[in-house]
Amino acid sequence: MAAVDGPFFEDLSVGATFRSSIGRTITQADNVQFSLLTNNANEIHINAHYAAQTEFKRPLVNSFLTLATVAGMMVPETSRWGFALGVGEVTLPNPLFEGDTLYADTEVIEARASRSRPGWGIVTVRQRGIKQDGTVVLIAKRIFMVPTRANAPKPHFPEPRE
Repeated sequence: MAAVDGPFFEDLSVGATFRSSIGRTITQADNVQFSLLTNNANEIHINAHYAAQTEFKRPLVNSFLTLATVAGMMVPETSRWGFALGVGEVTLPNPLFEGDTLYADTEVIEARASRSRPGWGIVTVRQRGIKQDGTVVLIAKRIFMVPTRANAPKPHFPEPRE
């Protein structure tokens, strides 16, 4: 069975940058379902009639959906085998609307070996959400723990049986 691919702690040195390998168009269904699932009944996300009367003239994408999508888009490049320790310094400099396509990029700003968990590293990144015209719609700091290459998870795909 093949070894598990990274990224691992050694791949995430300070200054390393990554871009999402895909874009994601945020739909009205995404926005409404996420807002209602999280009990965020802010009318700006779920009521087109109300939103049309605001300065934005249409519903805004829920900011937590934007954050979750950006973080999720970057998992394959940054923290596939790790887990989150924190999120902070989130800013939303420009609006994201239903129908916009979101992309993400990431820069590693801090990386250190874990003192309490041998074989793991703690990585801090600055992530940006960028829509199709290049407008930055989200900036956030994310902190996560990832294994070193020597501590890589074992392959977990089941062996087929007939």
